[in-house]
Amino acid sequence: NEDTHTGKNIAKMSLVEETSVKVALETEASPDVPEGKTDYPFTASNSIYTAILSRNEAVKDAKRLKNFLELRDKYVHKKVLFEDPLFPPNDSSLWYSSKFPIEFEWKRPTEICDNPQFIIDGASRTDICQGELGDCWLLAAIACLTLNDKLLYRVIPPDQSFTENYAGIFHFQFWRYGEWVDVVVDDRIPTSNNQLVFTKSFRKNEFWSALLEKAYAKLHGSYEALKGGNTLEAMEDFTGGVTEFFEMSEAPKELYKIMKKALERGSLMGCSIDVSQSAPHCETETANGLVRGHAYSITALEECDKLKVTKDTKIRLVQMRNPWGMVLWKGPWNAKSKEWSTISSSDKARLKKKTVETSETWISFEDFKKNFTKLEICNLTPDTLLDDKSHSWTVAVNEGRWVRGSSAGGCRNFPDTFWTNPQYRMRLYEEDDDPDDPEHVACTVMVALMQKGRRKDRSKGAKLYTIGFSIYEMIGSQQHLQKDFFLYNASKAKCKSYINLREVSERFCLPPGEYVIIPSTFDPHEEGEFILRVFSEKNSTSEETENTIRSDQIEVSKWTRVSLSSLSLSLTCHWH
Repeated sequence: NEDTHTGKNIAKMSLVEETSVKVALETEASPDVPEGKTDYPFTASNSIYTAILSRNEAVKDAKRLKNFLELRDKYVHKKVLFEDPLFPPNDSSLWYSSKFPIEFEWKRPTEICDNPQFIIDGASRTDICQGELGDCWLLAAIACLTLNDKLLYRVIPPDQSFTENYAGIFHFQFWRYGEWVDVVVDDRIPTSNNQLVFTKSFRKNEFWSALLEKAYAKLHGSYEALKGGNTLEAMEDFTGGVTEFFEMSEAPKELYKIMKKALERGSLMGCSIDVSQSAPHCETETANGLVRGHAYSITALEECDKLKVTKDTKIRLVQMRNPWGMVLWKGPWNAKSKEWSTISSSDKARLKKKTVETSETWISFEDFKKNFTKLEICNLTPDTLLDDKSHSWTVAVNEGRWVRGSSAGGCRNFPDTFWTNPQYRMRLYEEDDDPDDPEHVACTVMVALMQKGRRKDRSKGAKLYTIGFSIYEMIGSQQHLQKDFFLYNASKAKCKSYINLREVSERFCLPPGEYVIIPSTFDPHEEGEFILRVFSEKNSTSEETENTIRSDQIEVSKWTRVSLSSLSLSLTCHWH
């Protein structure tokens, strides 16, 4: 390069970008852990995994019959109860690392009680009580799901019962990496002493929650695969929504407004307290009764007027639910606290009416922020929770993979390999319409990177990778960007930090133009599959990317203003 002032040649300096990393701890608290049990597979840490039995055996009915109704009608006609050969009632469906310390007996609800029912008086959060499995994160998400009937009955189709057309077969629907899948199960459930071992309803003859948990376990290979997780993961599987993750220590000032708007828009919301770093696999109770490493649902927010006029005339309250079916909160605004006398009798009656079971409690918003460490929200659309307007969004989706020695380059900290990561071109054509700021020239997009299949592969030792992404402005090139480009060009935008969550998402405002998105794991040479979703608000057109080494144009509606094209480069070298 030449210095324009002196005319002398100077060296070109490469850029250094700092990459932030965070560690997300999974919630897996399980009640009533037997004292002294260190080999308890669903509550203890298991670092050694063994291969799970393959369930790909040839099953004539499962291959020939296309859907649940066809299968159900077949077995109703035959007067035979369905037995699911892909998720058999044996140890392979329960665990993969070590044997559970009790004897199981798989029973159908008709063998457990008289007059079994699928759903009684509508599915509600009172129907979800945690059993011996450390899947509080899943149950917290299910409790949130029951607040929205439209969402609930998308996951739990209502066309099934233990009376009409009963054949021992049920089905549930989950969002999996861009599409909805139908999961069929029989109704044989693990029991001990004629009691359900895992999730159950407080009504002894209601079974939708137990069967939903079984279908979700089948989706991931076993019940043990559900041990430990983040509520966001299940929320997304129930809705196909967009996740947002807040560290309470870094929460925005408008957090209460964000939470309020989330509930109004039907978003699912949960919270938890991180476990101690010195004991990352121990669930411990805090002095005020909350449990570290445990997931709670957020079911309501309310504002009440104080009887005595002070500096703050209103008190803001958060209602939360414990999947264990009991409340341990001992702080202000628990059921017996004196704080109830500080609000009007009408407000008190209104809030008490919203508390439909003993597993729910109220906590002041200030205490909520002090006691919990993270908040998880799954929005049904990418609309910002600070905006009063609803927008029409379109989404572009692409599937990709990181391959060792070819396209698993790691983050920007590894400049020799970062450029080999998959690259996706994004074209932004039209700026947002902002009547409040006519000079605003930017395009709002939301980018979400999700790693695939890591929970199902836990039996093979898989763990969530630490993932993230960067966005660079394109400068005329149609080819896969090479190493030198990233050495001398800073990213235009990037996720706040790389983190070991299933999905990392971020909202950006970028000037119209062409960009390239680089999704990656933090460390290089880590193999895995992912999907990249880009949500866009404005209308525009897209066009094919030319002169790429591999061009996979995403098929989206002609109005979508985001066009993604894969610019991945396959190399001939391989790492061993």
